[in-house]
Amino acid sequence: MQQTDRPAADCRHIYEFKIRFGDIDSQGHVNNVKFLGYLEDARLEMFHGDPVRKGEKPVRGMVVARHEIDYRAPLLPTVYPIRVETWVTELRTASFRLAYEVRDDDTVYAEATSTLVAFDVEANRPRRFTPEEREFIGRYLVPSA
Repeated sequence: MQQTDRPAADCRHIYEFKIRFGDIDSQGHVNNVKFLGYLEDARLEMFHGDPVRKGEKPVRGMVVARHEIDYRAPLLPTVYPIRVETWVTELRTASFRLAYEVRDDDTVYAEATSTLVAFDVEANRPRRFTPEEREFIGRYLVPSA
């Protein structure tokens, strides 16, 4: 997986969380599968929780088509928050690509990417993003070099 350069703060969504006891495996660090849950929680806040709290319409009807994760360092139990920083690296008419870092101030524990596709739940098929959805997703799009 090729991770893009870290974008400016105004393109990143920040989601903070605390590690739960159940996230730790027999090796004493966060189990690799738990990282997918952290990414999911960050996406839910980015596209649903944060917009609702701001009085905006949440983005709905998306499915994950692909995930890639590179684990960079073991994530050990800590009382300090960990964060998922998320940004959009590509926006198309019916899909977009997210990049993530799971990190604290000093360490990147994992880098990941996901491809999400706009989906019509009632028709059970892919669809195109609405102009409003494209505008919202575009807030997090890293400008091309």
